[in-house]
Amino acid sequence: MCLFKKLSAGLLLGAVLSAGCTMIGNNNSKEISESFKPGELWLDSDSVHINAHGGGLLYHEGTYYWYGEHKTSGRGGNTSLLGLRCYSSEDLYNWKNEGIALASVDDPESEITHGCVMERPKVIYNATTKQFVMWFHLELKGQGYAAARTALAVSDTPTGPFTYVKSTRVNANVWPLDASQVMKSHSGETKYDWWTPEWRKEVEDGLFVALNFKEGQMSRDMTLFVDDDGTAYHIHSAEENLTLHISELTPDYKDFTGKWIRVAPGGHNEAPAVFKHQDKYYMITSGCTGWDPNEARLMVADSMMGPWKYMGNPCQGKDAELTFHSQSTYILPVAGKKDAFIFMGDRWMPRNPIDGRYIWLPVIFENNLPVIKWYDQWDLSFFDKEI
Repeated sequence: MCLFKKLSAGLLLGAVLSAGCTMIGNNNSKEISESFKPGELWLDSDSVHINAHGGGLLYHEGTYYWYGEHKTSGRGGNTSLLGLRCYSSEDLYNWKNEGIALASVDDPESEITHGCVMERPKVIYNATTKQFVMWFHLELKGQGYAAARTALAVSDTPTGPFTYVKSTRVNANVWPLDASQVMKSHSGETKYDWWTPEWRKEVEDGLFVALNFKEGQMSRDMTLFVDDDGTAYHIHSAEENLTLHISELTPDYKDFTGKWIRVAPGGHNEAPAVFKHQDKYYMITSGCTGWDPNEARLMVADSMMGPWKYMGNPCQGKDAELTFHSQSTYILPVAGKKDAFIFMGDRWMPRNPIDGRYIWLPVIFENNLPVIKWYDQWDLSFFDKEI
């Protein structure tokens, strides 16, 4: 989300560990779930509210793995005081806590020291290297959201622990595939006031691309997508969240090839979630309104490298203009079911982040476009019915 905040230095790690162990929803017994109930407390097998916000899923050898941000209570709960958590499930309803997959550390010199910001982890499996590769949005401690970096960690097992490798700005000294001469000759400076028509035109023409050319492009809200041929892509909000970038990853998924494009320059999109259906590529994003929900946006393309076309709001019904009070984080293809996709969204609770809720809803297709509607309760048999 577009939010700048600092962590009070007086927080004690011991208190954080305690908070992490006494998460919302501690009950003595846990009933087996057989359905999704969007917006309600979602308890894991230990009867604790699942703590995997801004997350993504990996399906590997018959098991789903859910990776997400470990939140804590209170206004400082959006910083990473423990790290990124993992859960596992065989049915998508019932989840086992697998612990912290990538831990923040008690080293002030580390990029992932306690109190940094670690958001939107996504994990993909590389069949050639036999490694699980995680990318996530990283903000350095004490710098608000100024660093705008993407970070890499790897593991030999899906539950980790993952080993932190590096963080980086993206595509330093590389122009996008469709870079114009105007962009390449831009100084990266502007004489126009913020958000005037002239300034906006400069943004569209590549003002921020030129500004960040040598250091590398910004990366905040992000996701990963692996195509049918094994090519992986890193999709991220860049240019102060004004423009989306899609960057191809190297065959080992650990770096960037330098092949990248801009999507909707100046459109102010974040929270990208990508999936493929019948040779079309779909991306759901949100606008930038801090922690407050807004209307989802749908784009479609014939190739990951575009061009991408805006298709309006994919949500229908009551509260569709607020994405049912949530924000996109991932689109999950359901294993073993044809044309079955689940929209995963987060209902943010900035005053008490640990209480954030999950909005999982089925994706249906109407007129060859994905549609999301609200259901108080539903299960996977939904996809066995004719819509």
